[in-house]
Amino acid sequence: MSDTITTLAAKLAEDTMKVMDETGNDRFFVEVGEQLGASSQTLEEAFLTEIRVRLAERKARKFVIETLTKHRSKMKAIEKK
Repeated sequence: MSDTITTLAAKLAEDTMKVMDETGNDRFFVEVGEQLGASSQTLEEAFLTEIRVRLAERKARKFVIETLTKHRSKMKAIEKK
């Protein structure tokens, strides 16, 4: 895949995620993908990959934070005893 496609897909994914966050429309990326697919399947595939990676990272980061928060809560409860 060319650097141009990768760069464009990454930037579009960042912007799309911002719109999703602001509007609360967690499926907006599908609409953007459909717009891309009408003119460039290559860019559509790169964009969807970028979105999936970002969504997966968010989910994993949330899990890591929740796990650490629970652990720290347990440790504080033990210290208070």
